[in-house]
Amino acid sequence: MSFSVTTWADGGTNQGLLPYLAALDQYQLEEFKLCLEPRQLMDFWSAPQGHFPHIPWANLRAADPFNLSFLLDEHFPKGQAWKVVLGVFQTMNLTSLCEEVRAKMKGNVQTQELQGPTQEDVEMLEAAAGNVQTQGCQDPNQKEPEELEEETGNMQTQGCQDPNQEEPEEPEEETGNVQVQGCQDLNQEEPEMLEEADHRRKYREKMTAKLLETWDNIDWPKDHVYIRNTSEGEHEELQRLLDPKRTRTQAQTIVVVGRAGVGKTTLAMQAMLHWANGVLFQEKFSYVFFLSCHKIRYMKETSFAELISLDWPDSDAPIEEFMSQPEKLLFIIDGFEEIIISEPSSESLNDGSPCTDWYQELPVTKILLSLVKKELVPLATLLITIKNCFVIDLKPSLVNPCFVQITGFTEEDLWVYFMRHFEDSREVEKILQQIRKNENLFHSCSAPMVCWTVCSCLKQSKVRYYDLQSITQTTTSLYAYFFSNLFSTAEVDLADESWPGQWRALCNLAMEGLWSINFTFDREDTELEGLEVPFIDCLYKFNIIQKGNDCRGCITFTHLSFQEFFAAMSFVLEEPRELLPHSTKPQEMKILLRDVLLNKEAYWTPVVLFFFGLFKKNLARELEDTLHCKMSPRVMEELLKWGEELGKAESASLQFHVLQLFHCLHESQEEDLAKKMLGHIFEVDLNIPGDEELQASSFCLKHCKRLNKLRLSVSSHILERDLEILETSEVDSRMHAWNSICSTLVTNENLHELDLSNSKLHASSVKGLCLALKNPRCKVQKLTCKSVTPEWVLQDLILVLQGNSKLTHLNFSSNKLGATVPLILKALKHSACNLKYLWLESCGLTHQTCQLFLKLTENTSLSFLSLGDNDLSDVKSLRESSTLPTCPLKQLSLEKCSLSAASCQDLALFLTSIQHITRLCLGFNQLQDDGIKLLCAALTHPKCALERLELWFCQLGAPSCRYLSDALLQNRSLAHLNLSKNHLGDEGVKFLCEALGRPDCNLQSLNLSGCSFTREGCRELANALKHNHNVKILDLGQNDLQDDGVKLLCEALKPSSHRALHTLGLAKCNVTTACCQHLSSVLSSSKSLVNLNLLGNELDHDGVKMLCKALRKSTCRLQKLGIQKDLQSIVREEMQPSQEELCLKLKCAWDFNDLEDKWWW
Repeated sequence: MSFSVTTWADGGTNQGLLPYLAALDQYQLEEFKLCLEPRQLMDFWSAPQGHFPHIPWANLRAADPFNLSFLLDEHFPKGQAWKVVLGVFQTMNLTSLCEEVRAKMKGNVQTQELQGPTQEDVEMLEAAAGNVQTQGCQDPNQKEPEELEEETGNMQTQGCQDPNQEEPEEPEEETGNVQVQGCQDLNQEEPEMLEEADHRRKYREKMTAKLLETWDNIDWPKDHVYIRNTSEGEHEELQRLLDPKRTRTQAQTIVVVGRAGVGKTTLAMQAMLHWANGVLFQEKFSYVFFLSCHKIRYMKETSFAELISLDWPDSDAPIEEFMSQPEKLLFIIDGFEEIIISEPSSESLNDGSPCTDWYQELPVTKILLSLVKKELVPLATLLITIKNCFVIDLKPSLVNPCFVQITGFTEEDLWVYFMRHFEDSREVEKILQQIRKNENLFHSCSAPMVCWTVCSCLKQSKVRYYDLQSITQTTTSLYAYFFSNLFSTAEVDLADESWPGQWRALCNLAMEGLWSINFTFDREDTELEGLEVPFIDCLYKFNIIQKGNDCRGCITFTHLSFQEFFAAMSFVLEEPRELLPHSTKPQEMKILLRDVLLNKEAYWTPVVLFFFGLFKKNLARELEDTLHCKMSPRVMEELLKWGEELGKAESASLQFHVLQLFHCLHESQEEDLAKKMLGHIFEVDLNIPGDEELQASSFCLKHCKRLNKLRLSVSSHILERDLEILETSEVDSRMHAWNSICSTLVTNENLHELDLSNSKLHASSVKGLCLALKNPRCKVQKLTCKSVTPEWVLQDLILVLQGNSKLTHLNFSSNKLGATVPLILKALKHSACNLKYLWLESCGLTHQTCQLFLKLTENTSLSFLSLGDNDLSDVKSLRESSTLPTCPLKQLSLEKCSLSAASCQDLALFLTSIQHITRLCLGFNQLQDDGIKLLCAALTHPKCALERLELWFCQLGAPSCRYLSDALLQNRSLAHLNLSKNHLGDEGVKFLCEALGRPDCNLQSLNLSGCSFTREGCRELANALKHNHNVKILDLGQNDLQDDGVKLLCEALKPSSHRALHTLGLAKCNVTTACCQHLSSVLSSSKSLVNLNLLGNELDHDGVKMLCKALRKSTCRLQKLGIQKDLQSIVREEMQPSQEELCLKLKCAWDFNDLEDKWWW
């Protein structure tokens, strides 16, 4: 066997920032983005060569923490983003997060120092403000091993032997030595071994005999890997295992990670065996101990000294010698997931006092956890093996770990392995070519036992008559044919009527094991399920199960995928009629579906994929005939019922993993099932990184008949990658799938919105897309193409869209338009053009280009234009555009356009001249008080028609409020005013209230969030609201109002005083439970209040219960409540008696009821 190792210790990459970004709440995340501006960054960061990165605002504004981490990775050099994030957190006074980031930065430098610190590392260390000592490799906090496997391909080293090299003969039993091809004679002892103590020699001999006996007791299939046969390349991998990055500095904790069956235990046993035979780690370690977690987890309380003495040749292990040289000890801990499984929760892994006494009797799990956490024998070296999905539980316990990803078989290894079975190179090439088309199956073949399964299946005589493509089309089909053909001719001493019960017993055993995360079963388990001896013997014979390698009398499935397949079968097998009323299978099925499709848990994904795959009708018939069992028709009914319920649930639609559902339905290959399951889908968001996602999307999209919006991001060059080296059939398959997706734009009459943002296209794919958009049957009205590459794609698209009367919305933001600009202008002037909304944000447009769009007067229907994040600091464009009174624009966004106070004179002239403008966004510009003074002159103009004005984050103070207040007294059209994120203070609010307190003030919506005022400002607002009945929306969030301020506000909102307010924002206002009685009074009496945001306040259970009393009253009209996620369960529990939760929406992140409230975005 050969294997490939990938190492990583990626604490220095920017993606490690994700946990810290995810810790920000909705409002902190907004502030963080604003702090990424160069003028903010220069307060705490010196950009290389003075060049501050420009992150397109159109992308940054809409980014969630995950996408924000990618933007940081794209625009900041390695390590620099950490300094930036730390600086921003300091600016935001996020003390706890600052400490966490500093600690992580120190760890990053520790990792880099193993290879010699770079200047960036020194800077990072200085920013973290601490001295660091090198201790080993650092833990990557941000990604799971599955995600990193592809990214670290340059670290792979392969030890695959020549396929033409003959298999070495198996060594005779009595040698007891490991054979290493190309290595020194293993019987030749090193000098140290010649002089070593007799007890150490006996220990080596015992461990050699024990490991070989353990391996020999496993009934491996014929012609499978054998531990004693080790290639020279493999031996080199073992030698560098403790220094995988070749830094000449040994890591003290090495974590070997990989999928089930890729060779983690084999690697651990080989390392132990090679040390015992004197060819590995001789100078480094005097003693190596092999601890099988599966075996010792069942032990009663013991001491650490007794634990490591279990394998000693006699009863007296030299414990004192071990303790005197801890740095010369290596502990190989195999299968640590077994320890995690035995703990009731992940928190318990870090609970309790440290264990440091070698002789103290404790539960064995406690001892191993103390060993892993370096509380026990801190100077010893640890080599830990663990399955992928459990790494996240282990990470918090580790000290400076280095992770080694066991990737299993490489493509070269696959060739060698398949040649052993088929010998004909042309046949092997044909088989591998077909398997590559099924990415899931191809990746699974990295596990040797899956390779054996594939080869065994394809070698079966009956299978040879089937079409190779149909067998390997899905992973389920291959496994189904494999098991079906094994039992089609099997001679088992079982009565016909016993078969269904035996299959149910096996499948239930498999499922019960997965529920309890148990992969090894003892006699009691098998007897409990009712498995009979002849059936078990048959399973042994066909290598479906095998004896446990370190547990006498135990059995285990030969590979985890076997257990997962039979677990999936447990849901589709027909149950006896008398058991149906008591069956829990439908409930269990729904739990699994929710975990995979809603909670996105990877653990159950293979089972759910097999589950869907078993709905394929011809597979079901095949299994029924050969396994002598019956599939239940009720399962399909339960599945469709669950799909209907999911379609009705609002909470599900917010987090529903559509692409995973597509994978499941593609696995079934049942068009009718896909139609029924996808009938309720209205919106689909797809990222297509590979062929597997492309094929699944192609299969499913055509069945989403009610689809209204499609977001499609081809995030890799999947349609272009390797076209020169791929087989023609594979290229044709990919293009057929892409064209099928494009055809959805033509065949689906409900599809009105298409978003291709962040897609990487090429000529052939663009051709298919353009043909679909040009088709008269295409109903797309809204097209978004942000950050699309290459740039010429936009030119092709705009040419197709010229004269398209259906298109009303077009977003080309975050692209360098260049030659596309004239084409857009030409399209807008086309007589058939019906475009009403156009976004050109973050496009690097000059003020001359912007002027061209502002001067559009002829043959255009355009009413909305966003030029945000383009440089309009030269105001000539506005000045010259002000001479065009026939400009059709009604809504204009100049957000973040480098406008200043000097620009406002021309802005004022523009507003008074272009009298059709009703909505204007000037947010994120340094207008300051002087600029607002000039702007207000336009607001008081008799012909000013402005209805909505956005002035958020414009560096305004109290004087601006005086000017705006005077303008509001004269302006009768302005109804919506956004002043958020300006330092207005109590004085500024007081000035505003001079106008707001007038009954004839027409302002309906006022946003004062983050304006630095207190309860005194709230007092002014309360007095004003008593006299003004026009205000409907009032956002006061992120101000220090406290309970006293909100109490004053509640008094003003009594029905006798105010009847109009329907939305009130009080997020992060330092409100406590003491205020809940007053809020409850408003909730129970107000006939207008329907939306209340209380997120980020210090409410407790009693306060929430007080609010619920009001919510249950028939007079309460509230429809949406913003409240912390951990308090929502209390609301639901309290609301149950009245069933009012059906009418009330609970939000842990505030959103907008009306998209008009976010029109400029």
